[in-house]
Amino acid sequence: MSALGRIARTTSFKLSLVYLAVFAAAAVFLIVYISATTTDLLTRQLEETVDAEIKGLAEQYKTGGVNRLVRLVDARSRAPGASLYLLTDFSGNRIAGNVSEAPAALLDEANGEARPVPYRRLPSDLSDDPAAAGKTHHALVRITVLPGGFRLLVGRDLAEREEFRAVIRQAFQLSMAVIVLLGLGTWFFVTRRVLKRIDAVSETTQTIVAGDLSRRIAVDGSGDEFDRLAVSVNAMLDRIEQLMRGLKEVSDNIAHDLKTPLTRLRSRVEMALAEPPSTAGYREALEATIEDSDALIRTFEALLRIARVEAGSTGAALAPLDAGEILREVAELYEPAAEEAGAAIRVEVDGPAPVMGDRNLIAQAVANLLDNALKYGRPAEEGRAPVVRVGVRRDGGRVGIYVADNGAGVPAAERGRVVERFVRLEASRSEPGSGLGLSLVQAVASLHKGTLTLGDAGPGLVATLDLPAAAEDGRPTRKDA
Repeated sequence: MSALGRIARTTSFKLSLVYLAVFAAAAVFLIVYISATTTDLLTRQLEETVDAEIKGLAEQYKTGGVNRLVRLVDARSRAPGASLYLLTDFSGNRIAGNVSEAPAALLDEANGEARPVPYRRLPSDLSDDPAAAGKTHHALVRITVLPGGFRLLVGRDLAEREEFRAVIRQAFQLSMAVIVLLGLGTWFFVTRRVLKRIDAVSETTQTIVAGDLSRRIAVDGSGDEFDRLAVSVNAMLDRIEQLMRGLKEVSDNIAHDLKTPLTRLRSRVEMALAEPPSTAGYREALEATIEDSDALIRTFEALLRIARVEAGSTGAALAPLDAGEILREVAELYEPAAEEAGAAIRVEVDGPAPVMGDRNLIAQAVANLLDNALKYGRPAEEGRAPVVRVGVRRDGGRVGIYVADNGAGVPAAERGRVVERFVRLEASRSEPGSGLGLSLVQAVASLHKGTLTLGDAGPGLVATLDLPAAAEDGRPTRKDA
């Protein structure tokens, strides 16, 4: 009973009932319409036949008198067919015909209108169907009064019309049975298929809820709505799995990266307390503690900044700006740091490069790329000076801002991983930094509907921030609008 109740509550069952009712109503309407129109057509044909016979017999009566009429009625009464004839005198006595009797009231109301009446056939007319003896038949008759008081009744048996109605009734019953059977069969197969797909989805979701984020909803390749839904849900699950994996990696990296400075900070305080009281010692310990605290604060600020950029809650207002101008300003800002590191910065900007973006965020992204190039883009060969090239290239509706160094570069297998949070290829982690620079650049690129790509500078690494270009009037180009 629970299984039947579960099936009865399904949408497919309810839709099957609706479709069954609609098709049944359509079949009933069609059959009733056909029956009514066909019956009306048969009735009109019977009336026309009766009228024609009465008109012909009346003409014969006028030309040949009652004797000719009697002979014609007798001859037609004995002929095969379903016509009924009765000729009576002015007193209602039967003269000729194949009808045994007719109600006196019917003969008295000889107004020429066709009407259905019951009747019984003569015994001589039942030789071909003895079982019809004593049965009451129905006929459509018309009675006319001839000169001399004679009454002529001509009619047609309605058995053919009743047989047609019986055929229609049988067809109606059969069609309803077929509709019900087809509806039940369709419901069975549809429900079975739908419930099978839904059960598969439920099973997969329960497995995912249990913790197995690698499970996906099966796609059978039919391209129906279940396949489209499965593709969308699987894409969502891929994204959720990616975010959960990223969250786990971030948590692990936070624990790893913050454990060392926190441990160092605590150890420094313990050492300061363990040593003899000294103002200079305490001051040195406090200054080092402040420095470590600032590094921790910068790390958390970077995380918050990335989160705000990814959520689009930075209040950034996209406006047309010149990427070349931003590059020059950031390069000029980093000139002292480059000279201190013994590196050279070359700006390769030729003409304006209008883009749609937020000035502060793009400047921050360029600064991060330039900072990474100065830190990690030193050549491995001794005696070779580090050179960092920054520039822009325009391609149709896109503007690429690139920062390239001539260092060791990043292996192709690692380029997709270095943009993740806290990922640093330097295993010793002796260089300052938290591994969040490229993550922020990636977030800025996504916010601006752009991309960040890492490639081979031959030698070195080239990072390209691809952004939508702006037209001269400040609007986005048609390609990116």
